[in-house]
Amino acid sequence: MKSYMSKILFSHSYYYQLDAKQWKMGTPYPPLGTIYAASYLRENGYEVSLFDVCLLPSPDLINETIRTNKPDFLVLFDDGFNYLTKMCLTNMREASFQMMKNAKQQGIKTIVCSSDSTDHFEEYLQNGADYVILGEGEITLLETIQSIEQGLPMEQVKGLVYMDNNKTVNTGRRPVLKNLDDLPQPAWDLVDIDDYKKVWKANNNPFTLNLATTRGCPYKCNWCAKPIYGNRYNTRSPERVVQEIAYIKEHFGVTNFWMCDDIFGLKPGWVQSFDEALKKQKLNISFKIQSRADLLLEEGNIDALVSSGLKEVWIGAESGSQKILDAMDKGTTLEQIKESTTLLQSKGVRVAYFLQFGYLGETKEDVQATIAMLLSHMPDDIGVSVSYPLPGTKFYDKVKSQLDTKSNWTDSDELALMFKNTFNQTYYKTLHRYIHKAFRDAQAKQNIQKKGIVSLSGMKSIAKRFYYSPILFNYARKLEKLSIRG
Repeated sequence: MKSYMSKILFSHSYYYQLDAKQWKMGTPYPPLGTIYAASYLRENGYEVSLFDVCLLPSPDLINETIRTNKPDFLVLFDDGFNYLTKMCLTNMREASFQMMKNAKQQGIKTIVCSSDSTDHFEEYLQNGADYVILGEGEITLLETIQSIEQGLPMEQVKGLVYMDNNKTVNTGRRPVLKNLDDLPQPAWDLVDIDDYKKVWKANNNPFTLNLATTRGCPYKCNWCAKPIYGNRYNTRSPERVVQEIAYIKEHFGVTNFWMCDDIFGLKPGWVQSFDEALKKQKLNISFKIQSRADLLLEEGNIDALVSSGLKEVWIGAESGSQKILDAMDKGTTLEQIKESTTLLQSKGVRVAYFLQFGYLGETKEDVQATIAMLLSHMPDDIGVSVSYPLPGTKFYDKVKSQLDTKSNWTDSDELALMFKNTFNQTYYKTLHRYIHKAFRDAQAKQNIQKKGIVSLSGMKSIAKRFYYSPILFNYARKLEKLSIRG
């Protein structure tokens, strides 16, 4: 039995440089979930350090850190607030395996907590993990390390999977945390904020940090996986969130935030209390959120959000076909999407749409309806993807028999359709390019109408339209041919 508290090296698996699309965007965020766990272990007396891989090119770079720090445990604790980790990208999985093998060679025990390891714990155990944490990880991690130190039976730790005498032991899921204020503030001091600032600045982006006010999502969109925080929805108090914002502003001079909750401000009255708490502390911030069209329309929400500093909302619009929205169990209507977009933009808030093509049963008419919605509503930005089967969802269960050879993308830009649908993969890749170009062309047309043709901005927009016109024509012809072939 140890007579001292273990040294713990925290890391994670999201290497932006292994995801070319995300790295090119130049807006990397620190691993928020990782520094939450590090803060919790530190509060309980452990010596913690962070090997942050976000800006690094290779998992082998961890070797020197292990040799220097000589930790007792390597904890790969992925950022569950980063939607990209839910996608279980194989580039990141392979990086995890390599880091675990490197640690193993130096005699270090490895504990893993991530969406991917929760869904595929057998593979992680086979590739070097000593223990895999299922779902939300802070309390399970603490109990795991304490049990190892004290020589206690590991089967008493809820939320754990490990090997014992060549047999897999699964102790079952632990209930999620209800009172998030019980957790300490994330260990922001472990992050080299200046390194992140340099990347954002090099790409001419205003520096922004990620911040979470909630965990989980109570909605039941049947394609959206919730392997870490589940269908429960738990909220930090506005006062604790504002306290963290004040800390970040004081220590790093940051006032721009990406509120990375699945759904921001769902609890009735929360956004109003948040606005009041910010004003009480005389904090002026700018932030962007993810939300739902129906939630935004609830009385007083948009006004309170704008008052507290909202600048941009990403709405899960998904489709311009009500048939497809209903098939997804989305729970929103086309009218709500239009109304929330109009209201937000009238108050100076940028609106962005998540659009998803390729859902089961989607027809040419459904695709056209989505394009029509986009060009009619004209949000300020878009993110376009194809339906992606994630373990634990009803959608996955419908198509899993077709996923024998491939069930994950290598990176977020692969956009492979991994199951049989109305149209083939080439169609959807072509559609992805067409949508983006059609949207940029429509933006140029809109700008000409606002600025006029004699302004510099207007002339640039005219040039863009000359550029996009022949490209759009060719893509439209190609899409038509591909839709006929099926």
